[in-house]
This record gives sequence, structure tokens and C-alpha cells, in this order.
Amino acid sequence: MPKPYDEEYDESDWTDDDGNPISFANPGGNSALRAATPDNPRNLPCPTCKQPNRLTPADKRLGYQCDVCADRTERGLDCDY
Repeated sequence: MPKPYDEEYDESDWTDDDGNPISFANPGGNSALRAATPDNPRNLPCPTCKQPNRLTPADKRLGYQCDVCADRTERGLDCDY
């Protein structure tokens, strides 16, 4: 019997390049950003607000923006920094 949501589930969204589970920066919170680690440092700017050190390489690869911009966008507000 297939698991629900098989078509939407992509194992690479939940594992790093070596197949290890990825930790979230705020487990149980509303952030999708990945945890910073020595191999995945939070050293990249947000593509929306341009603030430095907001994203990890994994976040950028997934096309994310920082939590502040994501929260404002979800509320229908602009990021006017």
C-alpha cells in the first residue's frame, strides 16, 4: 500500500548530500530554514531584504528567504528595507 503524499515527498528535502537527516533551525516552529552547522553555515544574505548572514547554503538551494521576509510575505506585507 503506498504512503500518503508519495508524489509530493522528496527524500532530498529532508536529508543532506550524504543522506543524513537535516535539522531545522527552529524545530516545531514556523521556520523552514535549515540549522546552521559547520558544513552548512548561516553565511548568505536573504535574497529579498539583502541582510547578511540570514541563510545557509541549503536554504539558498531550496529558494528560501529569511524568516522575517517570509513572515511579512505570508501576512501580505512588503519587505521594504
